[in-house]
Amino acid sequence: MDKKSYEEISELAKKQEELLRFPHFNNKDAWDLGCFLVQRIYEKQIELSVAIRKLNGSIIFQYGTEQTNQNNINWMKRKFNTVALMERSSYGAWAASLASGETVLTHGLNENEYVFCGGGFPIRLTTGEIVAVLTVSNLPHEEDHRFMIDALKDWLNVEDVPFI
Repeated sequence: MDKKSYEEISELAKKQEELLRFPHFNNKDAWDLGCFLVQRIYEKQIELSVAIRKLNGSIIFQYGTEQTNQNNINWMKRKFNTVALMERSSYGAWAASLASGETVLTHGLNENEYVFCGGGFPIRLTTGEIVAVLTVSNLPHEEDHRFMIDALKDWLNVEDVPFI
C-alpha cells in the first residue's frame, strides 16, 4: 500500500470513532457489552480474548476463549496503552504511523508497552469524552479491528459505519 492508502484508512478509522459513541458507559454497561462480545465470539466460532478497561487501567471486563493465553493479554495491554495515549483506535494509529513514517519509538515510547496495530478501540461518550478502551487479541490485526467495529455497530444500533 502507498502513503495515500494509509491516510485513507486513518481517516476511515476516525469516522468509525465518530459514529460509534455511547450515550453512557459504566461498569454494568461494560459487563453487558462484554457478554455480548463473548456471545458474538462463540457465534462466529473464533478464538479471541476481549477486555474492557477504564482509562486508569482498571479491568472491568475480560474473557478469553480456550485457545488464547497470557500473550493475548499482553497484546491487549499494549493496545490499551496506545488507545489511551493517542485517544484513537489502535488501528487508526497504525495507519497514521505508516502514512507518516513514525513508529512507537518516534514518539519516545517503549515497544514492550505500546503497539500500533488493530485491536483497540476507544469507548467514547457522545460528549466526546473517552471513558474506557475495548481491546481484543488473537486474530490478524485487521480482523481484530473489524470484529470490534462490526460488534459495536450492532450493539449501538448504528447503520452506515464504513468498513476498511
